[in-house]
Amino acid sequence: MIAIINTGCANINSVRFAFERLGKTPTVITSPEQLAGYERAILPGVGHASVAMKRLVDNGWQQAINEYQRPLMGICLGMQLLCESTEEGNVQCLGKIPGEVKALDVGSLTSPHMGWNNLSIQQAHPLTKGLHKDDQVYYVHSFAHTVNDATLVSSEYGQTFSAIVAKDNYAGMQFHPERSAKVGTRLLQNFLDWQL
Repeated sequence: MIAIINTGCANINSVRFAFERLGKTPTVITSPEQLAGYERAILPGVGHASVAMKRLVDNGWQQAINEYQRPLMGICLGMQLLCESTEEGNVQCLGKIPGEVKALDVGSLTSPHMGWNNLSIQQAHPLTKGLHKDDQVYYVHSFAHTVNDATLVSSEYGQTFSAIVAKDNYAGMQFHPERSAKVGTRLLQNFLDWQL
């Protein structure tokens, strides 16, 4: 039912375990040809955007993700790769979600942005069901998607940035839902429940 795309740029076990706690057993897939056989998919990611994007392109994932018509969600760097471009390495990304990823302007705050932070709902969506304004999620990042029409939920750290984005069948969460306790569990369940 659920595919976790293994591009070699993510620790996928924590994501897999989070879905198993919800009673689902995702399959880690390593070949783009496998993707079409699943009802929904997760694109996790950690590390440098230019390295991760090169792996996606070189290994044929870009076309498979472009052709996928069911719910697909990126997590952390995976979310950023679904956007149009990123300042990290100045690379063009998959272009499935409108908007650019830029370095966080943290001012006098510490970078990267690491730890728990509040969510602010910008627009209602199946992915935001059950969220409350005092809910917190866990972040580790120094780049973020600029707030635009694709932004469902935002957070603030030196500046306002997108926490959850969505366009058509593609979505992204900048934080780590798999590390975000009950709130993260709720959000992953929302992804499982999301009907296009």
